[in-house]
Amino acid sequence: MKLKGLRWWVVGLVALAAVVNYIDRQAFGALWPDIAKELFPDMDKDGHKLIFGTISTVFILSYAGGQALFGKIFDWIGTRMGFALSIGVWSVATMFHAFAQGMLSFSIFRSILGLAEAGNWPGAAKANAEWFPTKERALAQGVFNSGAAIGGIVAYPVIGLLSAYLEWKAIFIVVGALGLLWLIPWLYIVKSGPKTHPWLSEDERKYILSGQKNQDIDEDGNYDDGYVPTTTQLLKHKESWGVIIASAALDPIWWLFIVWIPIYLSEVFGLNVKEIAFSAWLPYVGAMIGAWAGGLIAQNRLTAGWSVDKTRKMVITLGCLIMIPCFFLLKAPGSATTAVIIMAVLLFGFQIAIGNIQTLPSDMFGGKIVGTLSGFAGMAAKLAAAGLTILVTFITTGGNYIPAFLIGGALAIIALLSIWVLCPKIEPLKPKS
Repeated sequence: MKLKGLRWWVVGLVALAAVVNYIDRQAFGALWPDIAKELFPDMDKDGHKLIFGTISTVFILSYAGGQALFGKIFDWIGTRMGFALSIGVWSVATMFHAFAQGMLSFSIFRSILGLAEAGNWPGAAKANAEWFPTKERALAQGVFNSGAAIGGIVAYPVIGLLSAYLEWKAIFIVVGALGLLWLIPWLYIVKSGPKTHPWLSEDERKYILSGQKNQDIDEDGNYDDGYVPTTTQLLKHKESWGVIIASAALDPIWWLFIVWIPIYLSEVFGLNVKEIAFSAWLPYVGAMIGAWAGGLIAQNRLTAGWSVDKTRKMVITLGCLIMIPCFFLLKAPGSATTAVIIMAVLLFGFQIAIGNIQTLPSDMFGGKIVGTLSGFAGMAAKLAAAGLTILVTFITTGGNYIPAFLIGGALAIIALLSIWVLCPKIEPLKPKS
């Protein structure tokens, strides 16, 4: 049995995992107004926001640790079992939310969820490096990132619909079960890597492996023997720090919105749970389109003969230049509708940039170290996101989100500078002499 285009089946399943990932994580924010009323009835909005921000920060800190942990796990046990472990644990953790009674129990369950959900991103980077030739990697990463955006799009309407029939505790059980169902097609279809997968045609196998030029520096025909430094050697390359700093600056922008969109819409515009559910999805439409656009633009330029260095820098710069003015427009949006439209444009630019940043580890290093660098970059990104999340709880008192938006614009500039300064030429690296 041969399955045509098997690599796209693989990335499709990884993208579907991202959809489930976002439904599971966004359920907490979407349901928070109801949870807060039931568990903390005597607190005002600022008190509710402080508890929400604290629990969210615990989640992101755990997510940060999980990025580095699962980066190593994926390099150790491989893509197939790495994803099975990650999504299996996070699905059970989501279901445990139904038994939370207060800030401590929610923090514990959110911590387990964050630790396990973190595996999705270094796992995706590793699957991308393993299953795709260099010229298709930005597009494959865009497909994966669009899964995160689609998850954001469908999460709020799904939660809103379920909330019409179920209480918040039952909803956590339902959405947690989705990940366990995902394991069935994943374990059935992804039997091994492309070198030995029995369903992969020889033409596609050759296309995948021969296109991984950055992993054949010595030109001996073996496409899995690129530069694989030790962890210490990896961190001696300024290019590694370019990836880490760019991720640490850019990723908090995403978290600024996925954590605070529902609270922002409730606090600034007075929307209730159902109104939030049917408006907070719009920014993720922009993100989904941006994820595809970033990949397609990169693939188009590489096919046209542009170098990887020129392509990545052009696309990352384009994304950042779209984001920066949007932060200033959000200072006075006028209405909830205008605000979510501006956010959609902003997250469009974000996804154009981030998809190409996430391919940089596989552009510069051999496949056996990609998960590790992606994990370090992810950990730095989530630590920065945790810091911004807890900071927002204090700088937005009274519903003034302008300081948060100004910080977001500054972070986009930092991300752009880190790529241009610390990655002077994006190409396969060699050991330092």
